[in-house]
Amino acid sequence: MRPLPYHCAGSFRFQYPNMRAPRRRRPRTREIGSPPEQTDLDELAERARYVGSPEHKDTASFAGPPRLRADASCCPREMAEDQPTINGWLRSAIRRGATGTPWEGAFPRYVWYKHEETVFEGRLVNRATGEYKGYPLDRDEWPTGVEEIYADHVRN
Repeated sequence: MRPLPYHCAGSFRFQYPNMRAPRRRRPRTREIGSPPEQTDLDELAERARYVGSPEHKDTASFAGPPRLRADASCCPREMAEDQPTINGWLRSAIRRGATGTPWEGAFPRYVWYKHEETVFEGRLVNRATGEYKGYPLDRDEWPTGVEEIYADHVRN
């Protein structure tokens, strides 16, 4: 299999098509699910925070020096130092119920935020403190129903 070129933050890189983490035995389904009973999404959103991950960066950021993995999607460079905006997106996604199962402790393992024509996936990295990393998804990876959740969302 030959690597395919792709554009990441102003430069071209090469990636093998359909590459995924070697531990994953089957493709993960991305589904929006209901929160557990008695969950206050507004309160939960206030506790959640975006910490980022250098594994999805090709430039230095608040998450540290870049360590872009070959099988990881690359975050837009213009977001490398915009943690407050991304925190807002994370919290908005939780309030809207754009969350996936399973839940780990009080927090959903996955959340999704749609900005313009890109859906970003937030992945819980610390269940005790509600810290998330995030990365853009290809359109064919979007969870079913995410477009309906953001249908009234013009731009944020």
